[in-house]
Amino acid sequence: MENQSKEKKSDIIAGRNPVSEALSSNRPIESILVAKNNKQGSIVAILSKAKKRGITIKEVDSKKLDFMTSHATHQGIVAIAAVKEYLGVEDILNLAKEREQSPFIIILDEIEDPHNLGAIIRTAECCGAHGVIIKKRHSAGLSYTVAKASAGAIEYVPVARVNNISSVIDELKEKGIWVYGADMNGTDYEKCDFSGGAAVVIGNEGKGISRLVREKCDTIVSLPLKGRINSLNASVAAGIIMYKIASGR
Repeated sequence: MENQSKEKKSDIIAGRNPVSEALSSNRPIESILVAKNNKQGSIVAILSKAKKRGITIKEVDSKKLDFMTSHATHQGIVAIAAVKEYLGVEDILNLAKEREQSPFIIILDEIEDPHNLGAIIRTAECCGAHGVIIKKRHSAGLSYTVAKASAGAIEYVPVARVNNISSVIDELKEKGIWVYGADMNGTDYEKCDFSGGAAVVIGNEGKGISRLVREKCDTIVSLPLKGRINSLNASVAAGIIMYKIASGR
């Protein structure tokens, strides 16, 4: 249990100087937590650096920082770092080229639950997908929880983090990749031809795919629901569609 506890805190950076240095070195940072009413002194400069990099900043009670750091000295600021470096969309496409395969990509439109993200990465690896694309804001990042839920798959699946999902879809379509959005009121996934380059978009756990992203998709695909519940868990829906795509390759 002691080793597990230490491992769990491996993505926590506490203290003003350590957080500042992590930002200066361009280490991937998921978010920064700062104690309420503590935006003074060197913390002002640290938060300015974070804002320039587009990193999410959250004000929290100092007791939360105490708990996260096991009461170590945190000086009112903690950064949550990614457990693995993000790659670019081009890295994902290059991996498909290296394997001499048509691109197979998973796009996540604001998946917020880290367990869902980890499970999707795990299935993506098992299905032979070339990479996962996530949104920079309003999305889970590559945290310890995601790494654990992925059961090690995070080490093998490239994950790209982008500002704008719609723009990325446009880029992929220009490269001949067909984009399928998983949502309600679409074509039965069993009747879809997923051959060739394919990217499947999975939407937010509650809201689904955003309107603009939905409009950008070439085809909306749906899973038949025969019970009384009108939706599936995001990672389950993603897994079913991923295996359907994989089965035709």
